[in-house]
Amino acid sequence: MSGGGLLVAGTTSDAGKSVVTAGICRWLARQGVKVAPFKAQNMSLNSFVTREGAEIGRAQAMQAQACRVEPTALMNPVLLKPGGDRSSQVVLMGRPVGEMSARGYHGGRQESLLGTVLDCLERLRDAYDVVICEGAGSPAEINLRRTDIVNMGIARGARLPVLVVGDIDRGGVFASFFGTVALLSPEDQELVAGFLVNKFRGDVSLLEPGLEMLHGLTGRRTYGVLPFRHGLGIDEEDGLRVSLRGAVRESAVAPPAGEEVLRVAVCAVPLMSNFTDVDALAAEPGVVVRFVDRPDELADADLVVVPGTRGTVKALRWLRERGLADALVRRAAEGRPLLGICGGFQLLGEHIEDDVESRAGRVDGLGVLPVRVRFARGKTLARPVGEALGERVEGYEIHHGVAEVLGGDPFISDDRGHSLDGCRVGGTWGTHWHGALESDGFRRAFLRAVADRAGRRFVPAPGTSFAALREEQLDRLGDLIEQHADTDALWRLIESGAPRGLPFIPPGAPA
Repeated sequence: MSGGGLLVAGTTSDAGKSVVTAGICRWLARQGVKVAPFKAQNMSLNSFVTREGAEIGRAQAMQAQACRVEPTALMNPVLLKPGGDRSSQVVLMGRPVGEMSARGYHGGRQESLLGTVLDCLERLRDAYDVVICEGAGSPAEINLRRTDIVNMGIARGARLPVLVVGDIDRGGVFASFFGTVALLSPEDQELVAGFLVNKFRGDVSLLEPGLEMLHGLTGRRTYGVLPFRHGLGIDEEDGLRVSLRGAVRESAVAPPAGEEVLRVAVCAVPLMSNFTDVDALAAEPGVVVRFVDRPDELADADLVVVPGTRGTVKALRWLRERGLADALVRRAAEGRPLLGICGGFQLLGEHIEDDVESRAGRVDGLGVLPVRVRFARGKTLARPVGEALGERVEGYEIHHGVAEVLGGDPFISDDRGHSLDGCRVGGTWGTHWHGALESDGFRRAFLRAVADRAGRRFVPAPGTSFAALREEQLDRLGDLIEQHADTDALWRLIESGAPRGLPFIPPGAPA
């Protein structure tokens, strides 16, 4: 018999679906419930590699951590990785299957995947007591409803109750709740059980009359009002935000352990992917992280990071157009700290042969590392382990580019000193490994090397544990649900489905 389930939908993108899903998952896990997350289709440049070598969205990997289970491809069977405004790489069951235009995908391919995603969901429900599903965008996107496999399509196919989340901090939440229901067909409306208000500031008693009126208008109750809290984002799908502790600008950061802070500038390249790599830097007391797009913003940086990108050649062109390329070359020549990660590592090399991603052929890189890159049609997906700067380091690889390292010093090696990835020349480091900075010992050693080169009296705090900070963050999400949602009513919803006899709200979906 399949386990219970719930679909967390939203009135808009970024209403808080990922955070609420993770919070419900952590609340259930703390009750001893065997729970798993699920998102049928995700569009994101922030991805993760599971232990079986499958690529899934990072948000689902973090939700799996909230559940205290290992992430798998079943939890995010379809991942779309944008390569521009009109096309995306389609990753199916953790493996890339090709590039498609939005019109081509929604014109038939998406609908054909409904059976696949429903099968994945059913397999999870057979293995777990509860599966908490996350929708995408809004379920009331009437132009896309026919081919929908992630919102009401999956809810109808699996008979899941739906909880609609609205961000009241944006304003208009009552109209958004009502309008979301009223634009659904009668069959879809039957599954919409009620609402959850997110990011409320102030006295809840002032909100309650509106919630009662909403109940009267729709016949659907509100399952909780979550207060606004800084720094509760999990690994972001699209936003330019350092997710750990929320936006760096909003974070309460502990004072530095040494005499000075360390300033980190991250180049905001186009199609930036896995910018969550710098989360671990932002978690360090005394490390100030900011995203930049002008050469003058690099001047006072102690470390510049060129992050991953889904368009290495496009990012290279952007750096040159903005004058950032020349600034990076000067910085490398002066021996000032510079780190390239994945696509950022590739563009620091001598040249790139790309007949796969951009199809631009041979393109000159910045030439600051002795590396030549050739793009392969197959994608490298791995979870490697090695040593760097005398410390154990773990990471994950997601790239088409194959690097030929022709010189420099090894960066990440095996236990016999044989190079595993990347290289170093002077104050410039490059690696394909995402997530390496999450290894606490390595991160501290790297920051000491950066501070030494930058001439900063910065000392890494000895007790910072990135994994512990993540657990603390996930527990705070669980606390939000436990303390501010009607958990008894939520459990009945998960166990028994949407209440019977919910009224139809006209006009419903257009024919």
